[in-house]
Amino acid sequence: MTSSSYSEPASAGLSRATLAAMAFACGAAVANIYYVQPLLGVIGAAFPGAGTWVRLLPTANQLGFAIGLLLLVPLGDGMDRRALIFAQLAELALALVAAALAPGPGMLFASMVLIGIGATLAQQIVPLAAELASPARRGATVGTVMSGLLSGILLGRVVSGTLAALLGWRAVFGLGVGLAGVIAVLLALTLPRGVAKERLSYRRLLASLLALFVELPALRRAALVQAALFGAFSAFWATLALHLADPPFRLGSSAAGLFGLVGLAGVLAAPLAGRISDRRGSRPVIALGALLTLVAWAVFMALDRLAGLIAGTILLDLGVQMALIAHQSVIYALRPEARSRINTVFVTVMFAGGAAGSACGGLAFGIGGWRAVGGLGLALGMAGLFGHLRRSTLRRIA
Repeated sequence: MTSSSYSEPASAGLSRATLAAMAFACGAAVANIYYVQPLLGVIGAAFPGAGTWVRLLPTANQLGFAIGLLLLVPLGDGMDRRALIFAQLAELALALVAAALAPGPGMLFASMVLIGIGATLAQQIVPLAAELASPARRGATVGTVMSGLLSGILLGRVVSGTLAALLGWRAVFGLGVGLAGVIAVLLALTLPRGVAKERLSYRRLLASLLALFVELPALRRAALVQAALFGAFSAFWATLALHLADPPFRLGSSAAGLFGLVGLAGVLAAPLAGRISDRRGSRPVIALGALLTLVAWAVFMALDRLAGLIAGTILLDLGVQMALIAHQSVIYALRPEARSRINTVFVTVMFAGGAAGSACGGLAFGIGGWRAVGGLGLALGMAGLFGHLRRSTLRRIA
């Protein structure tokens, strides 16, 4: 696993059209694992008595995403990423059709897992963008692609909540099928072919994931800190619709979806965080992101009103996304020949944290309501901040 056989592309760089297409494709793909979050109330009404299944639907999405990351994304280091992306896109479209036609909560749960697996095509695109970018602009390029991905996360919630209020929740997944077709056309026209860096078997590619996690402490620390922050993020979004449906709010799926617009601060911050990481290093950006995550949950607990939810949502999205972009600037510089596998390790651990945050958030809400979820969010935010500051302190002592 040395880098002696690797060299950056001679004509490193991306055209604006290609970069824009990549950003759109990432956003439209990853939106699929967030469609369901504002729909929990209306899906629960459609399947009476299936409350536990319904509360775990966001967890099913993230579980599928983690499976796809672990089993499919590493292939980007050993074969043409373009072919992988189109194969995953076909699987995603079929899973969306299954979700739209699901006769019961069990089939819907299984469809959510399959949707999560297909949506990992976005994580084939991000390391490809890092590979094609010049080293001096890698952070900014990743930030731009991630701004598209984050737009998909936020606008996916808005669109799904609004469309469900107008046409029902099944129409949301029908829209996802149409967007999969748009992605296919755009990428067929613009996406460059990935170049395999190492001739490794699938077994060796998977086996090398653990070696990378053990051998690269910077990757390990980045993944664990981001997992804690993403867990705090996911606990909020997995329970927001349930909280808004309760007194004193009594708001429906469209209101929960519109909260996605509040998080646009995270989208706007992504390219800026990348540029700052290119110029000044990633450590201060990560520290600020972790601090904002913790402050966001303090605001949620202190001001349990619409104004407090709005302010906290801005801080939460801003903090988590700033830390994410800065962490990606760190990990993509570690071993260029293994970017897909490094990305797999990082995002798998991060989404495992997100899945745990969603599951624990749903369980906490069922046990103790919003206050219990707040305690969970504060604990995860503190864990992320402490993990980063402890790393920085040890480096200064060393």
